[in-house]
Amino acid sequence: MGTVPLLGDADLSPEARAVFDDIRAVRGTDVVNNFWRALAHDPPLLRATWERLKAVMAPGALDPLTKELIYIAVSTANGCSYCVHSHTAAARAKGMTPEQHGELLAVIGMAAQTNALVTGLQTEVDDAFRA
Repeated sequence: MGTVPLLGDADLSPEARAVFDDIRAVRGTDVVNNFWRALAHDPPLLRATWERLKAVMAPGALDPLTKELIYIAVSTANGCSYCVHSHTAAARAKGMTPEQHGELLAVIGMAAQTNALVTGLQTEVDDAFRA
């Protein structure tokens, strides 16, 4: 259960409504998901989060699918079920295949295991790896 009710379109402030309009336009959909509906209680935070997300997830040196795969991995590491689900759906929409999803999960699992081992062992970082 959420800590705030999800706002319907009729309950939005003018500022939140403008952000929802932009979300719909940018994504080419009538759907505004629950994350944004919860954030709509704080219109400045809603706008700032949406603007940052648009900038970060826009095509750049990394293609949009790669960005979604990274988002899934970080969301898995952080235990954010909502983000795992929403970004898995977004990755599928951007062309993620079942084989890519399987490999992604294998990499996430491997990284989680080796991260835990290195952390438990407190292994010193090799000089060659230091930036």
